[in-house]
Amino acid sequence: MASYRIEWKQSAQKELRQLPKDVLTRVIQAVAALADNPMPPSSRKLSGAEKIYRLRIGDYRVIYFVHAYVLVIEIVRVRHRRDVYRKLL
Repeated sequence: MASYRIEWKQSAQKELRQLPKDVLTRVIQAVAALADNPMPPSSRKLSGAEKIYRLRIGDYRVIYFVHAYVLVIEIVRVRHRRDVYRKLL
């Protein structure tokens, strides 16, 4: 199976820089693993959206789109679970 390319939205990169150091390393490892398996068992599809998934990393969530036809994963948001779903799209 081909490997997916990971793309970060500018806003997600900004949110990533604001994370605590210990969470930051776990998030980067989890997102890197998405390149080989874009829908691991720990990810869930968001209801009401076709191609949007969330990845749970402790109290933090990574929201991402899977563009299967071009093999791209677009990271949209990286936030604490209390804030991540507010004004999503």
